[in-house]
Amino acid sequence: MMEWLDKAIELAKEFEGCRLEAYPDPVYGWRRATVGYGATGPAIIEGTTWTQEQADADLLYRMKGIGAHIDTLVTVPISDEQKAALCDLAYNIGLGAFGSSTLLACLNVNHMQGAADQFVVWTKAGGVELAGLVKRRDAERALFTLGADFSKEPQPQQEVQS
Repeated sequence: MMEWLDKAIELAKEFEGCRLEAYPDPVYGWRRATVGYGATGPAIIEGTTWTQEQADADLLYRMKGIGAHIDTLVTVPISDEQKAALCDLAYNIGLGAFGSSTLLACLNVNHMQGAADQFVVWTKAGGVELAGLVKRRDAERALFTLGADFSKEPQPQQEVQS
């Protein structure tokens, strides 16, 4: 398995947890039933039950798909750690939100410090800051910055006042 994929799956497993019987989403209730490692969709309803093998296979499949999509969105070279962190973030917030994020915009102009600082923006669900999301974003940010030297990155241009 690819190194980024192992790390992304490890993060998702740690923060999603695995429940083999469907449960109501903390924000949307049964309107968004959830099973496995945070899987949702029209086939997942109250009463849905998965095996551990189904949950693991679903997570692997979805994370590979997210990784492929991240590859199309990110236009600068990134490390396996950075890709893993981005994949876990996108797994949690959705590819649409990730694709239009300031984090991605910063990343694609090689402003890695700015991108790293954007992880903390994504700590709310339903408008409420959740301790679990704060912890998850901290872990993603730590992985994203692992071994990185941002001191050498180009600084954003400051507007000149006349």
